[in-house]
Amino acid sequence: MIQELIAKEYQRINSEIIKIEQQLNPLPTGTLQCIQDGKYLRWYHCKKGIRKYIPKKKRQFAEQLALRKYFTNQLSILKHEKSALEFYLRHHKANPTPEMLNIESPYFDLLKSYFIPTHDHFRQWMQEAYPKNETYPEQLIYKSSSGNVVRSKSELMIDMFLYMNKIPFRYECLLQIGDIAIFPDFTIMHPTTGKIYYWEHFGMMDVSNYCKNACSKIELYCSHNIIPSINLIMTFETKEHPLNTALIEKIVTDYFL
Repeated sequence: MIQELIAKEYQRINSEIIKIEQQLNPLPTGTLQCIQDGKYLRWYHCKKGIRKYIPKKKRQFAEQLALRKYFTNQLSILKHEKSALEFYLRHHKANPTPEMLNIESPYFDLLKSYFIPTHDHFRQWMQEAYPKNETYPEQLIYKSSSGNVVRSKSELMIDMFLYMNKIPFRYECLLQIGDIAIFPDFTIMHPTTGKIYYWEHFGMMDVSNYCKNACSKIELYCSHNIIPSINLIMTFETKEHPLNTALIEKIVTDYFL
């Protein structure tokens, strides 16, 4: 799981490097030096060992050199981070431990009691049959340690954190709101109070139609007293800002542990 997140971060940083390099191309070469001379701040253009004074009337030129300096510093930081991530990805070894919790693993029967809720009521609620979302079954491609097959890697992470913390939940369980049938990503029963929460992960908020549908769905929840931060948990994601495990862990801890 961590390896996948680091690979995504590597791709993001690489894209940012390319973007900054493109922004640097049209800027003047050389560096800007700012020197305080008494009560005056003077600008100098340094290039090939020669330093030239930049008069105030050439402020735009000084601004472009300042921008070059800023982008150059950012580029250096990003390249350093890219190198560190490359080192990790080259030396990373797959961790077989999560596979032990796969329902098909020979270890699963021995380990499951440590991850399934111990209270009879919660355990029965989690394990009993319930009406599920039957649309687009071809999108169910990621098998979780809980036995669920989910639609995205982000849902896989959420599923894993809930399961590992013995929090009773259902994946894509039918919820009837008025005359509308919807299937929240996760329906969760608080492991102490038994209160029901819904967790929706909106994974393509940079896609216009998807974003509009997500907002309509949130409005539908609110109109039936399912309110964000009270009994509705929401996470959001774009290509440039993927969901991360730190946020999931914080949400699970804050709401249920």
